[in-house]
Amino acid sequence: MVRWRTGTVATLRRQWTGAVELDVDLPDGTRMRALAYPELVGTPEPGDRVLLNAGALLMGLGTGGYALVVALPDRLPPDPPDAGDTRDAGHLVKARYTPLQPILLGVDEEASPHRAVLADADDLDGMPVVTADLHSALPAILAGIRADAPRARVAYLLTDGGALPAWFSRTLAGLRADLAGTITVGQAFGGDLEATTLHGGLLAARHVLDADLAVVAQGPGNLGTGTRWGFSGVAVGEAVNASATLGGRPVGSLRISAADPRPRHRGVSHHSLTAYGRVALAPAELVVPDDLEPALAAEVDAALAPLAARHRIVRVPTAGLDAALRASVVPLSTMGRGLDADHSYFLAAAAAGRHAVTRLP
Repeated sequence: MVRWRTGTVATLRRQWTGAVELDVDLPDGTRMRALAYPELVGTPEPGDRVLLNAGALLMGLGTGGYALVVALPDRLPPDPPDAGDTRDAGHLVKARYTPLQPILLGVDEEASPHRAVLADADDLDGMPVVTADLHSALPAILAGIRADAPRARVAYLLTDGGALPAWFSRTLAGLRADLAGTITVGQAFGGDLEATTLHGGLLAARHVLDADLAVVAQGPGNLGTGTRWGFSGVAVGEAVNASATLGGRPVGSLRISAADPRPRHRGVSHHSLTAYGRVALAPAELVVPDDLEPALAAEVDAALAPLAARHRIVRVPTAGLDAALRASVVPLSTMGRGLDADHSYFLAAAAAGRHAVTRLP
């Protein structure tokens, strides 16, 4: 349940699109790092009293290590300018029935300017869709795409397996200029466009953002229990199914690592094997870099052999991908490991991006 704290804003720290980092002084004399989303709670200032949800921080959970600002109770933000008794500004409720549920304009609802385009949309026209387990794969996939198609329009679909507010991601804030747009789907919110389902989000990527390619991955903060089915990345398989159902071309980014200390994530992670091997009922092209270290390559080949009955295993040359990864406009990091510490992970994601370019209609 919630572990509540109250305190006073001491200092403001970093700020990025949709988020403000701050230090909060607590009544017991300790200081706590917190994060506020101004669109939800207003913009904090030094001296403001804040209510915090500190549970994840106290337990050492979460990607960012923050308490979250629930309210500035003495200085509430004004109501949005739109009328609150009509659906003219949208009626999509996300993070539904939680105390901070936002009401947003869905890309395909009646009040949307894109309603006419999407009302009967039913096909992705062969658009490649790269599916990935972790949010950290996004900049590496994008690096692989940009290595061969620097002007391709790429849409990112943030699913709701991790952070619900797109604003939480500093990676996404740094990639804004390099994306055609971000679409938050399901319970996730804060993207350039809001979609109720992944299917609707994919159609919006193609027909509203005019994307050449799309990348589907959850936000930061993958949830896992260490069991075969208890991880939020299982939704990768459903993303393959949605893409194929709508006439897209699913390209699977595999979670490959020689550095992860947990045996279940070494070689090909059990997350990828379960999502693509058991959940994805439609075929995808699963991408393997062609020059992995020999022992790792053998381990990967053995793990993927059972999946070859449904999917196509594609080996992709990697010349130039290391340079593309090192030129990333945002830092590369997965589970606290950077590019050199877990090179095969990022290389596999970049190879998936490179292969997706070859599947452009």
